[in-house]
Parts: sequence; structure tokens; C-alpha cells
Amino acid sequence: MTSFALAYLSAGFGAGLAVLGAGLGIGKLAAAAMEGSARQPTAAGDIRTSMIIAAALIEGATLFAIVVCLLLALAK
Repeated sequence: MTSFALAYLSAGFGAGLAVLGAGLGIGKLAAAAMEGSARQPTAAGDIRTSMIIAAALIEGATLFAIVVCLLLALAK
């Protein structure tokens, strides 16, 4: 196996792990937000706003990780 093949394989594996981690994180975030909204319906708006901001931060970190994986794979 050549070094280029290993680089592409590693980049794909890293990007996949980043997306998997983001999916699990956002899933836990949404579950906690729904539980909090069910316990205290009057704070549902604030909880939803906080959830959207946290989900955006998680997605941003995931996008950054994917870009780093692609840059490492395509570097010569």
C-alpha cells in the first residue's frame, strides 16, 4: 500500500469519525433539550436558542475537522 493510499484512507477514516462524533453529540444535545423543555415548558424558548447555538458550534468544529482531513489527504 502506498503512502498516498494510506493518506486517503486515514483522511476518510478521520472525516467519518468527526461526522459520527458530531451526530452523537447533537443527538445527546437534542435529547437533553427535549427533556428540559418537558420539565419546564416556560423556558422552552431559551432552551431552544441555547440548543441551536450549541449545535452550530458542534457543526462548525466538525466542518473544521473535515477540512483538516482533506488538507492532509491532498497535501503532496
